[in-house]
Amino acid sequence: MANERNIGRIVTVDSLSVYVRLDDDLKSLYKSGYEEIYPVARINSYIVIPVGADKIVAMVNRVMTREETDLSKTSGTIFLTESNRYLSATMVGTIEGGQYIQGVYNYPILDNPVWYVTREDLDIIFDQKANEKVDFKKDFYLPIGTSPAFPDYQVKINPDKMFAKHIAILGNTGSGKSCTLTSILQSLFQYEYNGEKLKSAHIIIFDTNGEYKDAFNIDEKHMVNSFHINEDGLKVPYWFMNFDDMDYLFEPTAGTQSPILKRALGLAKSHVAAEERKLIPQLYVNNLKVLIDNLNAGGFKAKSAIIEDVESICDAFNKLKDEKLTDFDVSEICKALIDIKSQKAPDKVHLNEKGYLTGNHDIILIQEALDTINKKLEEYQASLVEQTSSENRNIDAPLYYNFHSLISTCFDYAIKESAVSQDKMNEYISTLKLRMQSFVDDVRLASPLLLDKQNNINDVLVQFLAYILGDYCQVYNTIADDTTYKEYYNGSKCTKTVHNQITIIDMSLLPFQVLETITGLIGRLILEFLSRFDKEERGIMPIVIVLEEAQNYIPEKNQKDRDSISRKVFERIAREGRKYGLSLLVSSQRPSELSKTVLSQCNSFIVHRIQNPDDQTYIRKLVSAANSEILSQLPTLPQQHVIIMGDCVRTPVVARMNTAKPRPNSNDPEFVNNWIKSKKIDYKKYANKWLENDEKEA
Repeated sequence: MANERNIGRIVTVDSLSVYVRLDDDLKSLYKSGYEEIYPVARINSYIVIPVGADKIVAMVNRVMTREETDLSKTSGTIFLTESNRYLSATMVGTIEGGQYIQGVYNYPILDNPVWYVTREDLDIIFDQKANEKVDFKKDFYLPIGTSPAFPDYQVKINPDKMFAKHIAILGNTGSGKSCTLTSILQSLFQYEYNGEKLKSAHIIIFDTNGEYKDAFNIDEKHMVNSFHINEDGLKVPYWFMNFDDMDYLFEPTAGTQSPILKRALGLAKSHVAAEERKLIPQLYVNNLKVLIDNLNAGGFKAKSAIIEDVESICDAFNKLKDEKLTDFDVSEICKALIDIKSQKAPDKVHLNEKGYLTGNHDIILIQEALDTINKKLEEYQASLVEQTSSENRNIDAPLYYNFHSLISTCFDYAIKESAVSQDKMNEYISTLKLRMQSFVDDVRLASPLLLDKQNNINDVLVQFLAYILGDYCQVYNTIADDTTYKEYYNGSKCTKTVHNQITIIDMSLLPFQVLETITGLIGRLILEFLSRFDKEERGIMPIVIVLEEAQNYIPEKNQKDRDSISRKVFERIAREGRKYGLSLLVSSQRPSELSKTVLSQCNSFIVHRIQNPDDQTYIRKLVSAANSEILSQLPTLPQQHVIIMGDCVRTPVVARMNTAKPRPNSNDPEFVNNWIKSKKIDYKKYANKWLENDEKEA
């Protein structure tokens, strides 16, 4: 019976592919079976190679005819030419015991027969059996499209495998990436999971172009409950920013401004006002240390220090003590300095008539004074380290502080602590303070970060997390609740039963100055929130972050001289997010411009038409070499057609994606259709809308 399925034999085999010579008696590229006609050699169709009890499945990627010559059997001088047909195919999987597994472990040999694929084989390859109960971990069950080569067969994915290790959707502009993303998410919510619908999904879409607002208004029974956050509702409190965020946003110089900013931020977040924390000026400490070194050196240096330095230092510390300018007890230091000062006398160390240093000093007294000073300095430094350490621990914590106080007060005191001249340091810091104040004064920049609202908000971290993750109504479920985000969330619709499974964050009108900071900040807060779950609870709240136009958030090359803050965050999520149940879905038209770290962590790829040779080459480097031939189709893929590779599918496959209903607002403009119409644009309407948007809170 097997011979009836023969279509050729293997003439070349390697670890990835086979080269097949089709039988001479195969008059066409179709073969009749008992029940129907089967295609033999169609691109993206399959062939079957029997090896023992198993059957290797290979995808056809090339069909050709080759003219060959052969010496005639009846004449030694006449050559006959004949046309032979061949195909090449990539081995993608094995049918073993009625089950399809990806990969090949038992290779065919030369002259191994090759069979056409039957409907029974296709049922196994595409897993068409009707399971009474789906195994969510193992089965490929969620249909997202159909096979172009076999239109009767659905292409199915495993959502757990897709989202567990990150996924990339790549393709030229206009190739259908947004529709593919929408279609996949719509399929997630339309499917019945052993009779149940999704109720507690958490999917966050960074919508760069404002495309998805109406894409998930399917119907009530699917319980999508998408929530759209526009520019009015996007509020991420500035005190959630850590030092890296502040450093990236305000761009302090590394040598002078950045250390002062870090010190000031520590003071601000510790709620320590400058006037309440009376330290010894660092300049005084440094001068005291120089005095100690000179006195310990003895000889000329000691005498010179007694004559020139000790009096001014003694006066400075006595002023600290008498006017209570420091909280630290400096009385013993003052007494020791007075003892040292006493060594400056006519009968001790003095200047003679010619201006030369002469005389001797009491070495024992000097040493006792130095011991006292060193002991008190050690005590002071220990208290300072303890205080500073406590403040530094708070720098990255999402603790409220007053931004105006940071600029006006905390900077000044951080400068006082520095060893540099205060006048010079004030000059260095003035440009940074002006830059930070400009953010406060610009409504477009201040509003998204709440820089214009200088007051503490109770439970704001709880509110923000519930807001961004779609559980706001479950946490704050009455109109009476006085909450920060109620006005943006439309509190009248809040009920205990509402959970918004998709959160769409519209970034289209967000100023570019804060775009990376805010997106990275949201990503980091979500990761740190999940990382604080108890070990036994990790993974109980899986979250997917969708980065539309991902090159805006995870560029391989920096747009500034410093590393992209959002790329740092999402690279960390790509590396660590899986163990906390946090996954990335990145979508981009230029894969070669994306972070190599993030893409290297993606284990599933959905690729649309890509024509740029650099991007094609880059994709080939990302995926298995076994997929090289199938990727040759990238420049010619029609719209809505994709190549799917990786863990999410049973086998690499070309698919026609399901049509998104409703579609995202990403259609190409109709140039001719609009140009042939006589239209008048209401310029005033859109100009006023523009002005109102920029001045609404001015």
